[in-house]
Amino acid sequence: MLPRNGGTPLLPEGSRDASYHLQIEFQPKASAEAGVMNSQSGYSKCFDDDGRLKRTGYSLDGVSHIITAVIGSGVLSLAWAIGQLGWVAGPAVMVLFAFVIFYTSNLLSQCYRSVDPATGKRNYTYMDAVKANLGGKKFSICGAIQYINLFGVAIGYTIAASISMMAIKRSNCFHKSGGKDPCHMSSNEYMIAFGITEVVFSQNPDFDQVWWLSIVAAVMSFTYSTVGLSLGIAKVAENKGFKGSLMGISIGKVTGTQKMWRSLQALGAIAFAYSYSFILIEIQDTLKSPPAEHKTMKKATLMSISVTTVFYLLCGCMGYAAFGDDAPGNLLTGFGFYNPYRLLDIANVAIVVYLIGAYQVYCQPLSAFVEKWSVKKWPRSEFIGKEFEVPIPWYGCYKLNLFRLVWRTIFVAVTTVKAMLMPFFNVVVGIMGAFGFWPLTVYFPIEMYIAQKKIEKWTARWVGLQILSFTCVID
Repeated sequence: MLPRNGGTPLLPEGSRDASYHLQIEFQPKASAEAGVMNSQSGYSKCFDDDGRLKRTGYSLDGVSHIITAVIGSGVLSLAWAIGQLGWVAGPAVMVLFAFVIFYTSNLLSQCYRSVDPATGKRNYTYMDAVKANLGGKKFSICGAIQYINLFGVAIGYTIAASISMMAIKRSNCFHKSGGKDPCHMSSNEYMIAFGITEVVFSQNPDFDQVWWLSIVAAVMSFTYSTVGLSLGIAKVAENKGFKGSLMGISIGKVTGTQKMWRSLQALGAIAFAYSYSFILIEIQDTLKSPPAEHKTMKKATLMSISVTTVFYLLCGCMGYAAFGDDAPGNLLTGFGFYNPYRLLDIANVAIVVYLIGAYQVYCQPLSAFVEKWSVKKWPRSEFIGKEFEVPIPWYGCYKLNLFRLVWRTIFVAVTTVKAMLMPFFNVVVGIMGAFGFWPLTVYFPIEMYIAQKKIEKWTARWVGLQILSFTCVID
């Protein structure tokens, strides 16, 4: 999803090992010469202090990585989220989330290195940092939360892709019939089509080497976000005023219970839109040093969160101003099938293309985990470990692994069926945001920071961090 130094995409925890899971025990270690050189001088012209090739990323590289990671499909639900909270609470909550994420990201960045944030041993992934600082049960719990969250994201992406594909079909159907045909259709066939596409892409064992993925994802996400923002502004101009209310959707249009449930969903949707902590450590692993990586990361986080928050406020507020209490769960669907319908088609195509790649990037950690665990569990199984070379015209030789074929196909099939049973994008987004935000963005970074800095219980600093964590879990 995000390019590493030299053009390799940066993937979430575990995904760098995805293409190597069958040979993981045979990977070459850093050379002894490199280790001696680095232990003596700390750094060299070609290698960093861990014996790996020298990292070359600057703060602006970190900014681009974070923005590409954060601005995804979650931006489409922000108008709906503000619609539930209103003009007062909606923007305020978004700004509050931005401050919390900036603060906890700063804490997490100091856990990139164990013991000392400037000279300690590097942790290459989020899970490495959790294991090094917390270990034991917390490491297992964190892994379970992360993988369940990724499973939910796959379901949400399947739903979002089907909505966009249906929007394109209905738009063209509507205009061909001159508005006479209501163009009713089921989302199931589009979810199946998306699932089949993902089955094909999921069989690529070297998906992390597709360097152009980050460029495509960035272009697509900014394309549909900008179209949504532009149409929102145009709609406000057409209405000759802002819609909406100070307190959001009123009781009467919905019941008190529905109002409370929708408000909680809105908080989850905003959290989902901002979530990127589980790849922050890998982003930091691309930055050069000196200066210390956590100092560069702090600057990158501040700039990227500031840009993202301004963009989110514009998209969310203009969408709410355009539709008021009727703001849709997916902003682009609110503009109907009227002109400029070709522009909406372009935006929806951009969403589908983005989601095809994003689905694979976010599912790589789970795939890698299952495949590496299986290799260790059954090391002599040919079904799991053996690869067959299959020549493919215009591609070359494809290495087919039967276990990968079966397991990844089953995974995609299960997420597709789950999406059919729960075809509401904003519901899934809200649930996933609420489920993953507090533990991955707040709790574990705070606990790791406390462990690394050896902050004693009941000191003022410890109490302050615990109050922050408790407040976020209540919210």
